[in-house]
Amino acid sequence: MGWFSRRPRAAEPTPTKLDREATAQDFAELAAFVAARHGVEFYLEPETTATDTTVVAIAHDGEWIRRRTGSPYAAGKFARKHGVPLYEAAKVGYPERMRVWNRNHPERHAR
Repeated sequence: MGWFSRRPRAAEPTPTKLDREATAQDFAELAAFVAARHGVEFYLEPETTATDTTVVAIAHDGEWIRRRTGSPYAAGKFARKHGVPLYEAAKVGYPERMRVWNRNHPERHAR
């Protein structure tokens, strides 16, 4: 059997340097955000090659934070526990109030 007759092995995913899994601190920060604000909604963002599954928590005034949750299941469980609606960002998009807040607070989320 020659070198070229072998089937290539399935490549295993290689985590990037930016990748890390959700931590207890991520969930604690989401819980603190929910407790300190009203009208909070969660927007689920799928896992990418650079980051784990994330949730963007957006308050009634558009203020927001993004934290890792590890999986859509974990995000859903956390949302139910805290009584917060969870939407898929890829399907519904982000609310206009978030964009307005970003325009009014460019120093907070400039990246």
